[in-house]
Amino acid sequence: MKPLTANDPETESADIVAGNIAHLRELFPEAFSEGNIDFEVLKQLLGGTVDEREEKYGLNWHGKRQARQIALTPSTGTLRPCPEDSVDWDTTQNLMMEGDNLEVLKLLQKPYAGKVKLFYIDPPYNTGKDFVYPDTFQDNSRNYLEITGQVGEGGGKISTNTEASGRFHTDWLNMMYPRLKLAWNLLSPDGAFFVSIDEKEVQRFRIVADELFGEETFVANITVVTNMKGRNDKKHVAACHEQIVIYAKPAFVSFGLPLTDEQRAVFKHTDENGQKYALRDLRKRGGPDKREDRPKMYFPIYWSQSDERVSLERQAETDIEIFPLRGDGSDGCWRWGIDKVRAYLAWMHPKQSERTGRLDVDHRVYLDPNVRLNDSLLEDCDDEDDDNEDDVVERTSKPKSIWIGPSFSSDSGKRAMKELLPGDTFSFPKSVDLLRQCIQIGVGKEGITLDLFAGSGTFGQAVMEQNSQDGGCRRVITVQLPEPLSLDDKDQKAAAKFCDKLGKPRNIAELTKERLRRAGKKIKDENPMFHGDLGFRVFKLDTSNIQAWDPDAQNLAASLEAHAENLKVDRSEADILYELLLKLGLDLCVPIERREIAGKTVHSIGAGVLLACLAPKVTREDVEDLALGIAAWHAELAPAGDSQCVFRDSAFADDVAKSNLTAILEQHGLKKVRSL
Repeated sequence: MKPLTANDPETESADIVAGNIAHLRELFPEAFSEGNIDFEVLKQLLGGTVDEREEKYGLNWHGKRQARQIALTPSTGTLRPCPEDSVDWDTTQNLMMEGDNLEVLKLLQKPYAGKVKLFYIDPPYNTGKDFVYPDTFQDNSRNYLEITGQVGEGGGKISTNTEASGRFHTDWLNMMYPRLKLAWNLLSPDGAFFVSIDEKEVQRFRIVADELFGEETFVANITVVTNMKGRNDKKHVAACHEQIVIYAKPAFVSFGLPLTDEQRAVFKHTDENGQKYALRDLRKRGGPDKREDRPKMYFPIYWSQSDERVSLERQAETDIEIFPLRGDGSDGCWRWGIDKVRAYLAWMHPKQSERTGRLDVDHRVYLDPNVRLNDSLLEDCDDEDDDNEDDVVERTSKPKSIWIGPSFSSDSGKRAMKELLPGDTFSFPKSVDLLRQCIQIGVGKEGITLDLFAGSGTFGQAVMEQNSQDGGCRRVITVQLPEPLSLDDKDQKAAAKFCDKLGKPRNIAELTKERLRRAGKKIKDENPMFHGDLGFRVFKLDTSNIQAWDPDAQNLAASLEAHAENLKVDRSEADILYELLLKLGLDLCVPIERREIAGKTVHSIGAGVLLACLAPKVTREDVEDLALGIAAWHAELAPAGDSQCVFRDSAFADDVAKSNLTAILEQHGLKKVRSL
């Protein structure tokens, strides 16, 4: 039975460096010599793609190398479950993480790598106010701030990121860089990254994002009008907008926006089956729209005006021949290839202008995207003959680069928050409708979304509301640092008092949780027929449940005694169980079953992928019944792939009991048996 220790790689978050080296070894095995990388060989293999110039385009700042290293350093922390702070713990698929988002991102690398469909980031704007995101993990927020020099012994903040400081942009970049790098790892192959940003840092953010994600992943820079009156705190120009910058993985496809009533009104025609449709010009407009651009898209369509017959071959001398001609009379091209037109002849509507006599062809665009006709005829269609962009008839509208409207304003955000939290507990909260629009564009009706700087919890509310509106089952993970609130700070006084009223600690994370609770109740009250997920599981960042070996050289005997128990004595069985999920890369909302076997509680996680018995005592007499009971349950569950069994190391009476249990389990096919 192999023990899991604090120094075991499995007890840390994902080792990104090791993963990168493994990928490199797989691609270029000849670049490795005696376990190390031979960079001279690697440069030869990469040919001309290696840039060795001293001067090159990019953005450098003091601390960038360290920021990169911070992102690559695994976390030895854990996330402790807090059912008492949660809503619908047993059924919800949503998560609320309380703690430094950098450490949380590291801990999520194994269970959620490549699984997040939509990332939303609304980072602290660089306004010259205090910064509360240094990158050293401690087990509580106060000690965390003291260690990093943000507060003195009396608790007063001693550092600010003032605009006069030479580190004004540097501090912000050092905070953002490792978080962006780690977040991108969690994004799914078709995922998108939405970042709210203001003019102070948008240029630097774009350069850093291009470096980390690749310039080709940039999608758009959206201008959002949030205050038509303009903010008078600006010296020369009253700012009335913010920006949302979008990056995405290569397989991302925008889901667009729902059609407005005005857009739906365009579908004014009705077919014989009662289906609504609009007519769209079959001729390609806008470049490339010339015959030489797409020569296979240039062919005649024949029209018999007398009986409205459409064909691709002349069937009568009176048939009118229609070619795709541009406005100046030169040859153009159709949107569709000849095979698709043949399959959809019933959707072709030739027309002739009464004023100019010009001939054109329209095709049907159905309001219902599921309406199809003769798709079987397209199986052998040559892709080169088809315009892929227009092959898919979308029933959503393409988002524009400027978003404007009262629902996107800061006032709208304040009103939505005041419905749930009293007073001015937050400055400039985001509009719920603004974030709902991001959600509609970036993720379908299902998928994991993640808000890295939760603040007041607007994004979590937006996900819940959008699910209630369209019947979606999107999941949301929110992360918020328990930043302390003070009654002595006039900007924080209302929020601090509200925490006192709730009987909760004075910090922002408590406000996040309370807003999510109240938002869920409000949605349920307003939509009683909605039975979707309005809950969330709360986890708090803390040090690992596994004790690290830290001997006292002056009193080794006492150190040995203190470390006889490998697990910390103040941690619960649930704490240990969920750390196992993190370390083994399992979803924190994976189903967990419990069964009493030989008087011990055994947990089955993920339908038998992991079997854990964390009972504090297992005697020799317990071993056979416990092992056989676990083996029988494992056979009943019949999980795909290998399963792991985990036990508390200190629970066994002696090595004989441990060895016997391991042997019985191995005889029944359970080869991976570990101890904590």
